[in-house]
Amino acid sequence: MAFVHLHVHSEYSLLDGACRIPGLVKRAAALGQEAVAVTDHGVMYGLVEFYKEAKKAGIKPILGCEAYVAARTRFDKVHGTDSEHAHLVLLCENETGYYNLVKMISAAWTEGFYGKPRVDRELLREYHDGLIALSACLAGEIPRALVQGDTERAKKIALEYRDIFGEDHFYLELQDHGLEEQRVISPLLVRLSKETGIPLVCTNDAHYLAREDARMQRVLISIQTNTTVDEPNPLAFETEEFYLKSEDEMRVLFPDLPEAFDNTVRIAERCQVELTFGQTQLPRFDAPGGDSAAYFRERCYAGLYKHYGDPPDPAIVERLEYELSTIEQMGYVDYYLIVHDFVQYAKDHNIPVGPGRGSGAGSLCAYCIGITGIDPIKYNLLFERFLNPERVSMPDFDIDFCNEKRQQVIDYVIGKYGADHVAQIVTFGTMAARAAIRDVARAMGLPYALADSVAKSVPWELNMTLDKALSQSRNLRQQYESDSQVRELIDMARKVEGMPRHASTHAAGVVITAKPVREYVPLCLNGDSVATQYTMGILEELGLLKMDFLGLRNLTVIADAVEMIHRSKPDFSIENIPLDAPEVYRMMAQANSDGVFQYESPGMKRVLLQLKPDRFEDLIAVTALFRPGPMDSIPKYIYNRHHPEAVRYLHPSLEPILNVTYGCIVYQEQVMQIFRELAGYSFGRADVVRRAMSKKKHDVMEREREIFLHGLTDENGTVMVEGCERRGIPADVAVAVFEDMASFASYAFNKSHAAAYATVSYQTAYLKCFFPREYMAALLTSVFDSGKVAGYIGECERLHIPVLPPSVNESVSAFTVADGHIRFGLLAVKNLGRGLIAELVKEREESGPFRSFYDFCRRMSLHREFNRRALESLIKCGSLDGLGANRRQMLESSDTILQMLDDQNRRNLAGQLGFFDDPENAAISEPVLPDLPEMPYDELLAMEKEVAGMYLTGNPMKPYAALHERMKAARIDRIKAAFEEEMGEVPVEFSDGDSVLLLGMLSAVQIKSTRSNSQMAYATLEDMAGSIELIIFSKALAQCGALLQAGRVVVVRGRINMREDEDPKILVNRMDEAPPPDALPQPIPGLTGTSAPVDAAANKKPRHVPDGRKLPSARHGLYLRVPSPDSHEWKRALLVVRVFDGEEPLYLRYTDTGKLVRAPHALWVDVNDVLLRELRSILGQENVALVD
Repeated sequence: MAFVHLHVHSEYSLLDGACRIPGLVKRAAALGQEAVAVTDHGVMYGLVEFYKEAKKAGIKPILGCEAYVAARTRFDKVHGTDSEHAHLVLLCENETGYYNLVKMISAAWTEGFYGKPRVDRELLREYHDGLIALSACLAGEIPRALVQGDTERAKKIALEYRDIFGEDHFYLELQDHGLEEQRVISPLLVRLSKETGIPLVCTNDAHYLAREDARMQRVLISIQTNTTVDEPNPLAFETEEFYLKSEDEMRVLFPDLPEAFDNTVRIAERCQVELTFGQTQLPRFDAPGGDSAAYFRERCYAGLYKHYGDPPDPAIVERLEYELSTIEQMGYVDYYLIVHDFVQYAKDHNIPVGPGRGSGAGSLCAYCIGITGIDPIKYNLLFERFLNPERVSMPDFDIDFCNEKRQQVIDYVIGKYGADHVAQIVTFGTMAARAAIRDVARAMGLPYALADSVAKSVPWELNMTLDKALSQSRNLRQQYESDSQVRELIDMARKVEGMPRHASTHAAGVVITAKPVREYVPLCLNGDSVATQYTMGILEELGLLKMDFLGLRNLTVIADAVEMIHRSKPDFSIENIPLDAPEVYRMMAQANSDGVFQYESPGMKRVLLQLKPDRFEDLIAVTALFRPGPMDSIPKYIYNRHHPEAVRYLHPSLEPILNVTYGCIVYQEQVMQIFRELAGYSFGRADVVRRAMSKKKHDVMEREREIFLHGLTDENGTVMVEGCERRGIPADVAVAVFEDMASFASYAFNKSHAAAYATVSYQTAYLKCFFPREYMAALLTSVFDSGKVAGYIGECERLHIPVLPPSVNESVSAFTVADGHIRFGLLAVKNLGRGLIAELVKEREESGPFRSFYDFCRRMSLHREFNRRALESLIKCGSLDGLGANRRQMLESSDTILQMLDDQNRRNLAGQLGFFDDPENAAISEPVLPDLPEMPYDELLAMEKEVAGMYLTGNPMKPYAALHERMKAARIDRIKAAFEEEMGEVPVEFSDGDSVLLLGMLSAVQIKSTRSNSQMAYATLEDMAGSIELIIFSKALAQCGALLQAGRVVVVRGRINMREDEDPKILVNRMDEAPPPDALPQPIPGLTGTSAPVDAAANKKPRHVPDGRKLPSARHGLYLRVPSPDSHEWKRALLVVRVFDGEEPLYLRYTDTGKLVRAPHALWVDVNDVLLRELRSILGQENVALVD
């Protein structure tokens, strides 16, 4: 006896199925079942993952899908009539069936989608071969007919399906979950089987693995439907029987029908699908002359002579020949040519292309044919990091294009290879730790405040899990252990954490195939985009060509700046700028890097100030190091950079490899070079080992340690790897080097990528340094709608570049340079579309500048896009200020003038002559505007803010700029930037929960009543650089209610409140009237906001503990003893502290006053040996203590 589950829903039946694939396979094995199926609703998302997992566990995978069948045809989409759809389980008997299912499900999405992806009889007949069908659950057509009492219709449908699929390829499905409808129809299905001869099969429609998972599946349904588990839900199951049952549990359901269970095994035995992996299936590139290899070689050599002269260095020729040979042997010539083709298309059509991205920049062939723009010889980049002959995997060129024209390149590819040969790629949004808590809390009906508190106790960092959070966060662990409600929430969130929540389209991924995509993989629809149902990684494993067409805003900025530069310097080329301009490095060393790609965050600026880079290799290294993990090496890198005499190499062989990074291992390529130079590895094998190290595969690392030390010989005694011993490297040195590499390999960065992106960074820095007006104008245009305009205008002020308001006589759609200043772009003004702006500019260019307000109205009134709302916006933003009238006059008279011109234009159309159309009379016949005084200055600014989103001719906070700086108040734009970067790979200046001090002007004040009849308030606070929402609860409102008036300048103390799906807000603790602009507050130098004094009685003075050991105390944290707040020692220590952001509190003891203060959260640290060593070298061993 045996049994196989043939109707199972994995996690890819999104927010419905709860059988995680690894758990499903493990559960089937534990039950002694030798096979199991996955039949997700209308999709094949998880089939390849399931196939691999089952094969690995020795379980036979049965691939299938529970399809939706249209009520009529898949093309009928009438509301009501076609809203109903039935279920039908389809199982793949063989490879023919698998690929027929792929085509059928693809058509269900691309042709039949109406609420659900639907197949119809036509598709079932066309693609039935190799498929076994089951009649499905109560939602199947046959069970529905039986529930409705229509046995004849049920019989007719059953016979139709048998006719479609064949005598032994259609089964009637029996299920018993204790439902009344099933009790009614089960005997009817048995009778139908006897009448028709259609065999029975017993399934359980498993949606979760064990009975105790029923509530978890109910939570998923509630998340899907935005309800709670306590609310009625038609999608919810009535019983807890939809789990992966044992054979005994199944057979007891229908003890008199053993054949229905035996049939599950017979079907499983018939299902024999073998998927092929690693077999490259590239589209063919039609090379000139028909010989791709010859054409590729010719193009590579042409580029070689161009870059390296004729004749080139023999070593470079040897490298090129090696790459050509490898590329040809591995079958990737067409791949290179396909990428080269669309990159060349972009260049030919003035679409900016990045110099490279990822490991592809390490290929000399790619450089020679123009795919990349980085010289791999000059920067010692390795080909094997990209294409490794000893590791069979697809190469991967990721290409950056100008953000605005990226789609043009994709359209070219679609046109070249055919729309059905190109598709975008699916990606899945998963329930990460915080999101899982919030989703589950909503589903369980828990209070928002509880969910928010628990979610915010989860550290906000990449790859955080709830298990990791419980081990790292004291607060979370305390809530979990002390509150049963929180425990239940977290336990349930752990069950759903990581599950896919929704499918979407990968931002950049595109797959290109030789045959139509649906011949290889199933397709789906995400919005209007046709995408593969398999993710990027699976497509690569299946041997398909996937590309990343990435949009990089900075390329657009560079291109726009260069276009403006060409007006005065037509020969300027960004590709030919020198990479050693001292002025650029001087600017970077002073951290004047606002607007410079990758280098504008506060943390990066601090590194630049300490490093003082003076060569391009420094920029490459900083790009690689400024990430979690490798950041620990930044102080050592900086110290060695300034003290080359302190650099020590464990062995002389390391110096040529590590001298470029001052003795530090920074790059993955350096790890590979060390393996090669010290132990005689090939670069290919070295890359394999490096990958194993980065993934911490301990078994591989132990084996390779022995090979690294002692070498490797094959069974014939041939030396494959010499090893350090044969090369005369002392054993202790070899062990030390291996340990260094093993500890850093997971953090080492790809130098090819770092060099490529450092190039873009340098280009932006060069433009800012030598062409600041053009560059800042282009940069401002790129951030029109991002809230960063005010910050960059502030940088323009620092550079003494006036940014003038829009002007109808100078402005175009974008920011532009004119007469030494930058003119605001009209596109940022509300109610002005691109069409109107184009008409305005054309009118100005063809007929000259506008001479007066009336002249502007008269000339523009003839254009289709011009209207009253547009004119009002132009007046309010100040773009008409230079035309002889003030804004009040123009606003008051605009309706009258437009009506007059409208009447005149209608008369002209009727053939009547209008007096004002006589050019000679135009200048003297303009209507006289009413004599009105200008509006108050604050009203003018308010109008500008209304139509442009910011102040243009001034800023009410400008008089407070110096006070803002003296108070060390936080900048609102930096708080928002920290929110955007919080989940990225670099440390941030502000985090959720940080206490901040703000100085700004109130606007948009609202006071509301709460459910408890108390009051709270919402307001917007604006400083020179941005605005942020304030939330003022009743306690704080009682203190500051009288201050809540729009236009009032206030000092706010509060905490940053960050949520994953909202802009950051400030929870106000206290609000005070701002002091006069010339006030002189006395903050602690170097600290953002305020420092909290610590009660000396509540804190024991920490003793010095040597070697970083911890000692007990009332308050844990890192304690530093410094002479005074403005001492040189503290300022030096502060530079180090800011590099190591973390969660360990920092305390400062000032020896001049004896005061102990706790630093703000923004200066809390991540304690590690590097940090302690650096601080002790600055402050002395006795002045640094770590307290438990």
